[in-house]
Amino acid sequence: LPAYAALRARGRRVRGQLRELEAEESDLEQRFYMGALQLPNCTHPAVPVGDQSQARVLEVVGEKPVFDFKPKGHLELGEGLDIIRQRRLSHVSGHRSYYLCGAGALLQHALVSFTLGKLLPKGFLPMTVPDLLRGAVFEGCGVQPSATPSPVYTIDPSRFEDLCLSGTSEVGIAGYFMDHAVQLQNLPIRVVCSSTCYRAETDTGREPWGLYRVHQFTKVLGALGGPLEGAEKGGVSPVCLPKVEMFGVTAAERGTESEELLAEFLGLQKEIFSELGLHYR
Repeated sequence: LPAYAALRARGRRVRGQLRELEAEESDLEQRFYMGALQLPNCTHPAVPVGDQSQARVLEVVGEKPVFDFKPKGHLELGEGLDIIRQRRLSHVSGHRSYYLCGAGALLQHALVSFTLGKLLPKGFLPMTVPDLLRGAVFEGCGVQPSATPSPVYTIDPSRFEDLCLSGTSEVGIAGYFMDHAVQLQNLPIRVVCSSTCYRAETDTGREPWGLYRVHQFTKVLGALGGPLEGAEKGGVSPVCLPKVEMFGVTAAERGTESEELLAEFLGLQKEIFSELGLHYR
């Protein structure tokens, strides 16, 4: 039938046009997506612009201990008490790995329990998260798994396509809420999570010894400390303690909800540190 033959020919032309348009659409989507990844997150208005030299101390809590002897570092103390082992592990797990034994392992569990006990009565939702996540979840949190060098560990792509080990529980929590509808009346949502974290830290052998810049750790006092400054400056290493993430999902009706929840989290962090009897900045 001539009409039927003409319709089939027209269908073939449409399919050809669609293939061209789909290729163009894929290229445009990739270009716009990669461009969107370059957009930075909004920073807090109180954050000074510049490098570390522009940072300023806002508050100092507690008194720095004064000793009449030279204090030992946490690794030397831990090794002396046989609760930390980090040396002579190259044949077991390589550089920047460690064991916690006896009281060291109990201390980690105790700090996790202490922090959870503090936050659950405050309305926090406890959560456990996957250690393996898709690359899009990392990208949504501002992490580029394909960067060189990559900040994350990637699972063998020939066996497991697009799976990476999470370096912080906030990526897993963000993935939980990604493409997920939340009722406005349920906001803000406060989440608390402790997870194993994997980070492809530098492996030159020149970093200081200790539980700092390690490749795997348990993430309770999350976001409590900044860069390790050393005991001589009165700083508290944030990595000598296990970490628990506080994660919040807020509305944006007034434009101040996120900042208000951040202030609440900061108050809780200070409360936790003070109850532990720590001097901090």
